[in-house]
Amino acid sequence: MKNWLSFIAVGFFILASPIANSMDVSVKPISDKLKLQASETRWIKLGAGFRGTGLWVENQNTGNLGGGFNVDNARLYLNGQFHQYLKFEVNTECYFCDNTASKDNPKMSYNILDAIAKFEFNRYFNVWGGRMLAPTERGELNGPFFHATHDGFKTPFFSQDFSTKYGSGGAGMYGRDDGATLWGSVEPGIVPGTFSYAMGIFRGLRSSTGEGPNPGGNVLTAARFTYNFLNPEKNPGYYTAGTYYGKAGDILALAFGMTYQKDGAGSLAHRSDFLGFVGDMLFEKVLPQNMGVLTANAEYKQFYANYSSAAFNDKDCFCMFDGKSWTVTGLYLIPTKIGIGQFQPYGRYTSVQPNRSSNRDEIEAGLNYIIDGFNARISAYYQHGDLFTRGLNYAPTGISGRAVDVFKISFQLQI
Repeated sequence: MKNWLSFIAVGFFILASPIANSMDVSVKPISDKLKLQASETRWIKLGAGFRGTGLWVENQNTGNLGGGFNVDNARLYLNGQFHQYLKFEVNTECYFCDNTASKDNPKMSYNILDAIAKFEFNRYFNVWGGRMLAPTERGELNGPFFHATHDGFKTPFFSQDFSTKYGSGGAGMYGRDDGATLWGSVEPGIVPGTFSYAMGIFRGLRSSTGEGPNPGGNVLTAARFTYNFLNPEKNPGYYTAGTYYGKAGDILALAFGMTYQKDGAGSLAHRSDFLGFVGDMLFEKVLPQNMGVLTANAEYKQFYANYSSAAFNDKDCFCMFDGKSWTVTGLYLIPTKIGIGQFQPYGRYTSVQPNRSSNRDEIEAGLNYIIDGFNARISAYYQHGDLFTRGLNYAPTGISGRAVDVFKISFQLQI
């Protein structure tokens, strides 16, 4: 542990020179891409994003630390407009990028992540169609690149992220599914602030004849409603972010999301509907007299997937989480520039409580080094708990794994 901490200190010391002054850390989500423009309504933008993590995990038996490096994400972005009201978005991803051995399943592949046709008329009513994020929780709509912390996904996944493939037996990948979403925003005037909505219909879990809980082909519906009581969040479409580093002013956003699919969980022999609810909050306060920025994220989930426990023994089981979970994160952006960036210490707690399996939780403490908002960030953090060892298996028996220590150094870059 001492060697690891020394390595962290040296790395941050190299970046953080003795020069200290106030810094303007801008948030430019995928906005500095190479742009080819024929007119105001005919253009194409290119970009890329990469995230990586070095990690050291405590061995449950010996207590020793074992290390490695993960390629978390490697993406290419393509966005464009070809009419006043018509746009498109195509993004690619290195799926399961660390699966390089022949025996690994799912297999590593570089493929289409998003493929969206966008009909954007005004702020009140717009339609997206294709392969896209289902509108549910802030954490999912942040995507990995716009979380306030690097290791953002901690609570149980909705169907399209729990799944690892499209087609029979799958419900999408990386939070995406094939469907259509209506979205927009309005200022009601009754209560100061901005109301935003996003509602979609997606293919959801698909099953073949004789295998899987949804041979009838029932679709999945998803919706998210947000009220910004202070400043609005200005993001593309219905996307979100876990922080704005103070550049959006004071933020207080409360949101409710849900998704439902008939026969969306379990197996053919032991099926059930799936119904998931989520409530989340983002609070961000720019402190007066250039005293920094406070940020808080909170989320609570309640999933209902009441299939029989016998389904865990069926090979065709889509064994969705059934139970509740919550997570809360607090961050403080220090106003002083140290070297080429600003430090942002934070703490986080996550609790996952399945109805038919063992509870698991995790505490996390870390330090972000913000160089250029979400475009350039380095993070060093410590995690302790059994969330790492017990993972996403919510079976009633056979789940083991004690609390372990995990140390990570992560970085992300976007252009």
